[in-house]
Order: sequence, then C-alpha cells, then structure tokens
Amino acid sequence: MRPLDEDSLLSVSARFADFARTEAYGNSDQYDTWCRAVAADREVCRLIAALPPQKQQPNLVLAATRYLGVPAGPGEHFLTWVRENWDAVTEQILSRSTQTNEPGRTAVQLTLLAQIDGPIALIEVGASAGLCLYPDRYSHIYDGDVRVDPERGPSPVVTRCETRGDAPIPTRMPEIVSRTGVDLNPLDVNDPDDMRWLHALIWPGQPERDERLDAAAAIRRAEPAHIVAGDLNEHIEALVDAVPDDVTAVVQHTAVLAYLDQAGRDRFFGQMSRLNCHWLSFEGLHVFPQIDATVPAGIRSDDDRFVVSFDGVARAFASPHGTRLRWL
Repeated sequence: MRPLDEDSLLSVSARFADFARTEAYGNSDQYDTWCRAVAADREVCRLIAALPPQKQQPNLVLAATRYLGVPAGPGEHFLTWVRENWDAVTEQILSRSTQTNEPGRTAVQLTLLAQIDGPIALIEVGASAGLCLYPDRYSHIYDGDVRVDPERGPSPVVTRCETRGDAPIPTRMPEIVSRTGVDLNPLDVNDPDDMRWLHALIWPGQPERDERLDAAAAIRRAEPAHIVAGDLNEHIEALVDAVPDDVTAVVQHTAVLAYLDQAGRDRFFGQMSRLNCHWLSFEGLHVFPQIDATVPAGIRSDDDRFVVSFDGVARAFASPHGTRLRWL
C-alpha cells in the first residue's frame, strides 16, 4: 500500500478536479458534481490514494460505484455513500478495469478505414467486448445530415459525429472479412454480469449510449468475432501474421495504450512500425510522443485531446467517445 502523504492526497484531488473540468463538464452533470465533491474531500481522497496507482482513475472509481447501485444525487450524498460502502467499492475496483467499449468511436475510425481497399482483416488490441470491430455494421451520421448505412440497410446502432476541417466523410463501407481482438480480460456480451459492468462504465445522463451498447451487443452476438485473452504485445505479431496475403491487416485501438507503461508503448510502436499491417491509433495526447511530433506546428488540441493517427502520422483530433472530429 502506498504511503498516504500529502502529495498523494493532492494528486488524487487534482486528478478528480481535472476529470471534472476536462471530461465530465458538459458531458455528464452527475459526474461533474461527484468529481468536484471528491476533489474537495480529504477523507475520500485518502481512501482513493490508498489504492494502487493504476486503480485511482476517476472512470474506474465512478464505474465501481455505479455497478454497485449508487443513487443519483448531490455531491455530499455521494461522498457519504462512498464512505459507507468503501469495502465493496474497493473490491470492484481491484477486480476490474476500465473497458469502456463505446461503439460511437467507430465513426472516427470509419473515416480512415473507408479509404482502404478491401478486403480487410480488422484486428483490435484492447478489444473489451469487441463492439468497435463492427464499423461496417453500424449506421453513422456526420454533421447532422450526412448518413452512411451498411450495405444491408440502416442499422439499429447509430453513431453521430460532428466534423471540422476537411474530414474525409465516408461514402462507402469498408470490406471487412474478419474481426479479431485481443484483451487481457475479454468481456462476454452473453454474460449478464459483463454487460452490467459495460453499462456501469457509461456516464450518467447519457441514455443514448446505453441504448447503443445494447444494440451493438446484439450485433456482436449474431456475428461473433474471435477475441483472444492475453497481452497485446505478446499476441499482435501472430495475429497479423495469420492474415492471408490477399487480405489487408488493419490494427486499431482506442484509449488502450495509455494503460501500458512507457516500455510497453515503445514496444508496441516498434511492432507497428515493423509488421505488415496498417495501424489506426485513437489515443490521448502524450501516449505516443512519436505521433504527437507529427502534429503540424501551431495546431492546438483544444477540447479534443485524443489524437487519431494512421500508420504513425497524426490525422485528426477527436473527442474520447467519437462525437467530434477535427481533421488536421
């Protein structure tokens, strides 16, 4: 257990305050309120500071409370509930990880996937339940009125993305012939408890995401993908090498590599530079300094702090869940 010094408490407080300001504000009033309350409360900050560093993420802590049924309400009620239920909250935090599997992110991925001549073998690292392996099975609406539907017709899963800059809005779906993923702990859309956790990861006040999750899970059940359990760095080479010569391998990931240490990220970057595949990365700023260095000089990320890159070159900034895309 980490020593609970003043720096540890201030670090937790700052982390939750930053999450409220840069992530929750304008997206979830409830999370904004709760995170600000946590940031101002020494006792709850002390509880969180006693967790392993990688388990102090606001998303994970909040999802654990949601999984356990924390009632909606003001910040002081949330803090009281957390103190009273901390043992159960800790158990969930230590046994789980943030595996947000937001199908809305595929709207961003599709702008690049649609430019690749098929057939494509889509491979996702950090696949969670595999819901982002189906961009061609979802309907996508760009800028409010440009709609792209699967070849078989409109989908029950609908994403919405507002674009800026000269974004290449897709005019067709990619030809995806296989879907494969790897994850340390793959989630099963047929398991009620796994689905409960996926819903707990959705922020309060976003019912459309709950509906989209259920609709995407239904597609996943009807058309299973192959998800391997294990370390992404240990499996990615074999997964790429297994793709037939007449099929284009595309490796994608969203908000995953931030959970690796620098050595793990560097190893993955090296593999993507060497393997016979295209690489579609959708990660926060500073995850890959090598990619950040390709952002044109003078361009700021503003509120969209995720970098969308293709084959190691930054192409756009985007919001974490794919609702906004700013082409560079």
